[in-house]
Amino acid sequence: MKKFWSSIIIFTFCIAVAKAQSLQASVFAGFSNYQGDLQDKRFTLNQSHPAVGVGLVYDITPQLHARANVTFGKISGADRATPKNASRNLSFSSPITDVHLGLEYSILNPEDFWLSPYVFAGVSYFHFNPSAIDSAGQKVYLQPLSTEGQGFYQNRKPYQLNQWAIPFGGGIKVTLTDHITVAYEIGLRKTNTDYLDDVSTTYVDQNLLLQHRGQEAVNMAFRGGELKNGATYPADGTPRGSAKNKDWYYFSGINLIIRIADTGSESRSGRRYKTGCPANMF
Repeated sequence: MKKFWSSIIIFTFCIAVAKAQSLQASVFAGFSNYQGDLQDKRFTLNQSHPAVGVGLVYDITPQLHARANVTFGKISGADRATPKNASRNLSFSSPITDVHLGLEYSILNPEDFWLSPYVFAGVSYFHFNPSAIDSAGQKVYLQPLSTEGQGFYQNRKPYQLNQWAIPFGGGIKVTLTDHITVAYEIGLRKTNTDYLDDVSTTYVDQNLLLQHRGQEAVNMAFRGGELKNGATYPADGTPRGSAKNKDWYYFSGINLIIRIADTGSESRSGRRYKTGCPANMF
């Protein structure tokens, strides 16, 4: 984690002292959501939450940009919102902190067009920590409970709360002035974990879970018994989730981009950055 933040600092410093400065700051506001065992739709507003972020953009060329962002959001899911798993009665919520480095490409030259679609890709390092509200109304963090036997059952390892993801997405930019651009963006994050929601594989034997992690772990691993006429704790090996696909999370919203440094030096294409507004809309 320290090495990653050191890289962020070095990257930002290099941008700030670049010989041909063309630096922009961005502010993001939108929503965050996820896809996993408690939310099976790849992209939906259902159970979404507000998200905010800040970032820097460095113009390598008028159409190619390096970007660094940190975004804060929240994800959640509940079986009561998806009837096919209602009897399982699981739920969770988790903060998401996403640090992203990448490259962005504007399909149309922003110097010449008011409107330009763009795409981006890179690497993200993120933090999550799933929790749920128990029957007494108390917040309980799920990872330490090993609800699927992580750490003591069938070589299942505890999942890490800080992990890498592959970010990619795109959007469309509208140039308002020489120094202000507004963009709508959708950014997906492909993770290598199936535990954003603390649900992945099968139930572990109730007595074994009780022995290793206590009654609270048993209570949170299966919550169907809290429902009226609810079922009893499932047998060992009964599917609890599906490990076939890893979890995703994503952000969507508006970026306000403000140019904060521009020496007016020539771009790498040999053209000078224009001081006037783009000549064309399309």
